[in-house]
Formats: sequence, C-alpha cells, structure tokens
Amino acid sequence: MAWFIIILLCLGNSMAQFLNITNKTKPDLEERLVGLLLRLQTEKIYDTLLIYGRDCAFPSLSSRLQVPTVLVSSGSTNFEWNFSSLTLVLSCEFQAEREENYRTLMKLQLARRLILLRGDFQPDTVCDFYSKKDQYNIAMVKENFDQFGVVYSCRLFQDRNYEKVNLFDVNPIFVEQFRNMHGAPIRTITDNLAPRSMLTQDPKTGEKKWIGYVANVISQFIEKVNATMDMQEELTDIEGKFFVANISKWTADDLLDIGMTMESTGEMSNFDTFTYPYLTCSYCFMVPLPDLVPYNEIYGVIIDRGVLGVLFVLFIIFSVMLIYIKQRSFRGLSLTRVLMNDMCLRGFLGQPFPFPRQSCRKLKLICLLLCFASLMTTTMYGAYLKTFLYSPPAEPKMRTISDFEKSRYTIAMNWAEINLLLFRNSKLQGVSDARVQIFEDYLEFLSLRESFDTDYIFPVNSVRWSTYNEQQKLFHHPVFYYSDDFCLSRYSILSFPIRRHLPYRELFEEHILRQKEFGLLDLWIDHSFLDMLRLELMPYTDFSEPPEDELEIWLDDLYWVLGLYALALGISCCCFALEVLGSLNCWTRLKEYKWR
Repeated sequence: MAWFIIILLCLGNSMAQFLNITNKTKPDLEERLVGLLLRLQTEKIYDTLLIYGRDCAFPSLSSRLQVPTVLVSSGSTNFEWNFSSLTLVLSCEFQAEREENYRTLMKLQLARRLILLRGDFQPDTVCDFYSKKDQYNIAMVKENFDQFGVVYSCRLFQDRNYEKVNLFDVNPIFVEQFRNMHGAPIRTITDNLAPRSMLTQDPKTGEKKWIGYVANVISQFIEKVNATMDMQEELTDIEGKFFVANISKWTADDLLDIGMTMESTGEMSNFDTFTYPYLTCSYCFMVPLPDLVPYNEIYGVIIDRGVLGVLFVLFIIFSVMLIYIKQRSFRGLSLTRVLMNDMCLRGFLGQPFPFPRQSCRKLKLICLLLCFASLMTTTMYGAYLKTFLYSPPAEPKMRTISDFEKSRYTIAMNWAEINLLLFRNSKLQGVSDARVQIFEDYLEFLSLRESFDTDYIFPVNSVRWSTYNEQQKLFHHPVFYYSDDFCLSRYSILSFPIRRHLPYRELFEEHILRQKEFGLLDLWIDHSFLDMLRLELMPYTDFSEPPEDELEIWLDDLYWVLGLYALALGISCCCFALEVLGSLNCWTRLKEYKWR
C-alpha cells in the first residue's frame, strides 16, 4: 500500500510538470503568432480574418486582435463571401480549408493565407498543393515557431518554391509575385480581326508582333510583367472553323490564359471568365446610302404642299381684292371669277398682264404686291429646280422595319450572330427569314462586308465603322452610312476573355484601367485606319463606282413635264374649241335675226 501511494505521488508530480510546460509553451506560441499578425496588420496585409478549423491557437487570438473575424470550424462556409475587404485566411492545419462554396473560392482565390503546419508536412509539398489550385499568396509556420520564429513563404518564380523569412527580418512575407514573372509564358491566341489585332513583323529581328487596340493591351502587359507571349496557334484548326466564340470557349476551358479578342458581356450574368469592361460601343447596321432622286421626280420634289397652300390662299386674297377694287362692290364675286382671275393667274406665273387704265392708288398697290409675289415665287422655284437638277437629293433613309421590308436590301449575318438578331432584339424580330442571309464562314462574311456590296446591310460595331468611314473618304462619294435607328445593341460592353482562376487577374484589370485613363485606347482607335493602310489590310480601291452619265438629263427624265404640258395644251385646245363653237352659235342667231 505504501509503494502504491509513492507511485501515485510520482505520477502526479510528473503530470503537473508536463502541464506546466504545456501551459508555458502555449502562451509563447500565441505571443509569437500575435506578433506576426500585428506585423502583417501594420503592413496593411489584412483588415478581416477568416479562420478555418478549431483546435489550434488561431481562434483564441481573435479576441486579442481588434479586427473582424469569421470562424469556420467545419472548414467550409454555407454562405457566399461578400466582404469587400482585405482578407487573411488562417488555417489551423494543412488542408483545414475545405471550402466547397464556388463563389467564395473565386472571391478568396487571391487572398493571403497563413497555415499552421503540424506533423511532418514540408513547405515545398504545401506550396505545390496550393499552386495547383492557382493560389500563390501562401505562408506557413510550424509548431516550433515560438522557438525559431521562421515563416515559410511560397515563391513561384525561383528554383526552390519557398523562402524562409525570420519574424524579425525586414524581408516581406507576402510579395507580389506576378509583378515580375521572369519570362514565364502567357498563353493567348488572336482573332486576327483588324483593327483589333494585326500581325506585323519587326524589320530588324524578324519577330512576329501584333498591334491594334486589343493586341497592344496584351503585348504591353506581357512586357510590363516580364513574361513571354505563347501564341497557341495549334488551337485554330478545330473542325475547320474559327470564330471569336471559340476563343472565349478555350479560355473558359483553361486552354488559354488571356484571349486576344473581345466579346460582348452586356447580357451575361456570370463574369468569371471575363475581365473588367474594356470598351463600350454600339452595334448597329451599316446601310447603303439611299439612291438619289431621279430627275423625272425632281419636279414633284420641289413642290411642297404647305407652300402651295399658302400660295393658293394669297391667290384667293389677291383675286378678291382686285375684283372688289375694280367694281367697289362684292356683288360681282363668284367662284369662277375668283379662281379664274386672269390678272392673278398671269401674275403668279410670272407673265405680263394688262394694267388697268385710270387705276386708283389701291389698285396700283395690289398690282405691285402681285408683281412682288410673282417675282418671289418664280425665283424660289427656279432656284430649287436648278439646285436639285445640279445635285439631286437622296431618298429618305430607312428608319423602321417596314422601310426595310419595302427596300431591296438583304441582311448579311454570320451564323453566330443570328440569335442576336432574331431572339435578343425585340425591334428586329419582325424581319422575315427571307430577308436574312446567313454565312457559315466568318471570313467570307468579312470579305463581303469589306467589298461594300450595296445589295446587303451588315452589322458592325461603331469602332470598326470608324475605319470604314475613313476608307470611304478615299472614294468618289460615300457608299454606306451607320444607322442609329437600325441597331442590334446601342450599348455593347466588350471585355477580354480570361481563364477562370487567373492568378494575376487584378494586375491585368489594373493595366486595362491605366491604359484607358491615359487615353491610349482612344489613340489606338484613332490610328487604326492608318495602321491598316500601312499593313496593306485595307485596299485603295474605290468601291463607289461613280456613273459616267451622272450629269446628263435624258428625254425620259422629262416625262412628267412633257405629260403635264400635253395635258395643259389639251385643256387649252378644248377651251378654244368651246369658244369657237360658242361664237358660231352667235353668228347663226345673228343671221336668223336679220332675215326676220
């Protein structure tokens, strides 16, 4: 019994010493971790803590740090992370973070992580694990951190994938690794659509380069981060087709890092594979300019109904005043005498008329006003006629679907854009299928549009139209115009397609905003036409085809004039015949009277 009591006392003493050591070690580890977190807070690394796991020193530190803290003991959240803050992720052990919420993973991909390693896990193994998940801002501490004060920080572009950083060193724990990629490749592919991206060659080195308001952004970003462009040209030969949508699909499938193209994101709900908007433009139709009014219709164009109504009212007023002043009474007024007043008819047609003798001042004033009205009327219509004969006006432009249905044109569309025409645009849903021609080959569609074929109308964005508009300045006269009334989208948002988990996404979007802020985007767009001419991507051909006989007037152009002249001459002949017949009846009556 005595020996049993002695053994119990020895065990109790040993247990007390172990608990004393444990309690002493744990505060030391916590103090070191608090010092590390305070250092990171001073460096403005975080302002919110997200802790995965439970059985470690991290949860107990949250009460000592005056920052918002979210504790996820199960290793995964059941909500979407929506805190717009700098988040530092703390993991109680390797793979304690078992996040299953996709949106939270996306938003926390670039967040910095501090992991407490337990057991025999090595830093290089941990760095490899997180690099496969495209997470690179990783730092680790072991359980002996209180003794050595060493932090293991993952490094991507060096021989050893991690670096030892002492807690009391000035070396940073987290670094912007993608500021200098040390020649690492960035996978991309171009759509070769001018003026977005145009292939050129360095005359000295013979190296291929791409220029344009899209290609310049990627090229300058690659140069800025000291990377290399890896053009994935082998992807272009898939099923014998190539279209912009293919590039977006390849980036979504992680075959590309950044696509050297742009796609509209205005109607999308998921922007995981697209950058911040780079360009906004309208997407309307380029329509052939309406034909000039034929010469045989110009005589009707110069006649305006409103002006004719005013002239008719003035004619009635002058006619009534002339009859009243002559007779000084309204008894002689009749519809026939007012409408067929000889003086007013001759006066308004600019012909001489007999001036009444012994006229009063009022009658002279009316005749003077009549002569002035005659001069103004004949001068006005003469000027209109000569101007329109020299430069005929154009017919009205298309503004509605009914105008398009009455026209001779056909809408040329690519197969990938037909849904945008028929299903996404309510204004154009009334277009019949017979008036739309679909081209399977996108290059064939581009060739037809660049030939300025006046049998079609083509969809085009406002940026590409600016180059077409500049090209038309080389023509004899413009051929197409950009219709603001006939549009697929008045406000298109264009973005770059990128890989879903691109680790340097923020750097690239910052680069995009800086290019726009300094006005480089506008500069590149303004120089697009000159670049296309220099690279011989735009011909000097005049597609306007001016007619040789554009200033000649043929006999057919006088059809209406001669027809009206013949009609008036026929009416005059009828009146003359009636007058002759009337005079014959008078002579017959006179002879009968004499014989009586």
